[in-house]
Amino acid sequence: MKLFPFIICQFLLLACSSNAKTNQAPATGTATSTSTMKPASQVKNQKAGASGTMVQFSGGTFIMGSNTGTPLEKPAHQVTVKAFKLDVAPVTVAEFAKFVAASAYVTEAEKFGDCGVYNPSIQNWELRKGAYWLYPQGREAAKAEMNHPVTQVSWNDAQAYCRWAKKRLPTEAEWEYAARNGGKSNTLYSWGNSLVVDGKYKANVWQGKDVQVKQGQDGFVFTSPVGYYGKTAAGLTDMGGNVWNWCEDTFQPYPGSGNDAPANQNTKVMRGSSFFFDPNLENSYTVSFRAGNTSETSLFNTGFRCASN
Repeated sequence: MKLFPFIICQFLLLACSSNAKTNQAPATGTATSTSTMKPASQVKNQKAGASGTMVQFSGGTFIMGSNTGTPLEKPAHQVTVKAFKLDVAPVTVAEFAKFVAASAYVTEAEKFGDCGVYNPSIQNWELRKGAYWLYPQGREAAKAEMNHPVTQVSWNDAQAYCRWAKKRLPTEAEWEYAARNGGKSNTLYSWGNSLVVDGKYKANVWQGKDVQVKQGQDGFVFTSPVGYYGKTAAGLTDMGGNVWNWCEDTFQPYPGSGNDAPANQNTKVMRGSSFFFDPNLENSYTVSFRAGNTSETSLFNTGFRCASN
């Protein structure tokens, strides 16, 4: 199988595709797994299927983006969203399993036969044969925890789940409006202005300045149970860290950015960052940070949540 890396937002993501080139450089950008440092007894009260509950947003006008963030977050601009609902948390492994059982759906990673996993032993991305949503790091690694967010799902897979659930993916504007607690918050992150408060991490994030730093200070090496770090003022969980969230939109520069390059219709927006390393470090977890990847890409740190009208 061949590698097909895709670069956006100043970092590289690894796509699962049989049409790519094996001699291209791997990524130092994102990833997810289900292994945890917490004993099961400490997370037994976390419910699988927590994202079955939705938060209602009345809609309104807010300032989207940032004039102090990365170039792709600029300029800050006024946006109006209509009323919508958003899942409290990302779709869990348990919820995705119900979808697969009911629909016999086969993910794109399963069709390709492999998907993107970061291998710390070689300090590089690789296409791991046999890896898919139930075994996000491959059949020789641990099975996915049922109350963790599902990963190794492409944008196309997420669309299929949302249709089955009679929902849809959120637009990028809806996601940021929700992360800003209904457009009312001006904090860096959906929970405040710091990743660590009183010595406790507020999200499942990367600790350190490079990909070689040992993880676990926040309690988890890879993914964490959904809702583990509590809710935002709007009642949402995992709106920064844990796993990237696919959004509905095609990725393109904001109006007024001065970047008039045509959008690639196969490149879709991702928000929220993940537990894995990103070159933008703590800035990648902000409510305005943006990334994108191709619609068929599956990674071990990318999931989704649903929205509805």
